[in-house]
Amino acid sequence: MKVGFIGLGAMGSAMASNLIAAGHHVTVWNRSEAAAEKLASLGAKVASTPDRAAQGDVLHSMLANDQAVRDVFFDGGLLDAMDPGTVHVNHATISVALARQLAEEHASRGLGYVAAPVFGRPDVAAAGKLNMLVAGAPGAIEKARPLLETLAAKLWPMGESPERANVVKLAGNFMIVSAIESLAEASVLARAYGVDVADFIELMTSTLFASPVYQIYGKAIAEQRFTPPGFALPLGLKDVMLAQDAAHAERVPMPLAGVLRDSLLEALADGAEDMDLAALVRASARRANLDQRP
Repeated sequence: MKVGFIGLGAMGSAMASNLIAAGHHVTVWNRSEAAAEKLASLGAKVASTPDRAAQGDVLHSMLANDQAVRDVFFDGGLLDAMDPGTVHVNHATISVALARQLAEEHASRGLGYVAAPVFGRPDVAAAGKLNMLVAGAPGAIEKARPLLETLAAKLWPMGESPERANVVKLAGNFMIVSAIESLAEASVLARAYGVDVADFIELMTSTLFASPVYQIYGKAIAEQRFTPPGFALPLGLKDVMLAQDAAHAERVPMPLAGVLRDSLLEALADGAEDMDLAALVRASARRANLDQRP
């Protein structure tokens, strides 16, 4: 199948690589050329502009945030440049409001639109083991299904309204950040009483909290390993704030989201811009003045 892929960060590059390995004819575009050149060495064609990557049957995009999506598809004119019948599969974690707008704008131009955000870090994407939320018109989903099944261990259908996939993604990411914050605070409490953090985390993540989120981020906390980020702190803040926006629109109270937002802001103010969400433990330890105690 002729496929385009826009947005080649850690996740996008891994996903596009899998499409190439599966034998699809993939054309890629990225703002910075280095990531595109790496995929070219695997057999991808590199487009000089986004519209050149949208000449196939399906266009995938994995852009960082709402503004990046607007810049490329609206301000950059990509929507108007796409041929009717093309299906756009959007893997980005975006706002519910933008998801609705994208669905409307695609439909008005005769374009298919599928919201397909994912759960999984870059290593999971590289292994083709993502959990992918899928929402959109059945015909558009079926056209893209062979590609989606290449990228994911499982597709989770969320109905025909694309924003449903996005709100589930935001709700899930809210839960991930909540788990990391609780793990950070609990490990600092244990440490304040002389308990080895690695021992505490091994106990918790092999018994009561034996799940991937606690295990992956718990190991990072125990090892004080915050770079390179698998889930960067600024993206965590973005997702929590998008969850708050979605909650506000439907009058759904989320008091914990405000606590998470402030904790993330505190971590970022302390220089964790390029760190993983596991670095929330630094903010928790600083609140307790733990590193300055005798």
